[in-house]
Amino acid sequence: MTTKIVIGLDGTETGERAIAFAKDMAQRIGSCELLAVYVIEWSPFTFQTPEENALRHKRREEEVELATSRIVNPAVDALKQAGFEAHGIVRHGDVAETLNEITVENGGSQIVVGRASADGFKKRLFGSSTQNLVMHADVPVTVVN
Repeated sequence: MTTKIVIGLDGTETGERAIAFAKDMAQRIGSCELLAVYVIEWSPFTFQTPEENALRHKRREEEVELATSRIVNPAVDALKQAGFEAHGIVRHGDVAETLNEITVENGGSQIVVGRASADGFKKRLFGSSTQNLVMHADVPVTVVN
């Protein structure tokens, strides 16, 4: 049976550290698939005008295409070149909830993310995505510093 590790990417150095850790873990496990995931933060509390709603679908498609080409595809290509079985997913949503959903949907057994710090006010108001993921994930979460 193949073990699946989900790597939460954020387009920064922390995502690169998460990839490095997941690669090391995958080498130790042996039969392992890596799933590189980027979640485009989306809040249901965003209020938009009717004009903005008309353009929303197109804008979401553009965001997915951009994240796929700039973040996920390069990560997947590098993982494959290094000899790993790898796939990528980009989705809109709450980062913690969506990473967990993708992991469950794909039969993942571990999530690896990099630690990123939000500014003080935002973190106090909303909490951090990493913190929420660790508290609510259905599988173990490894947070890489």
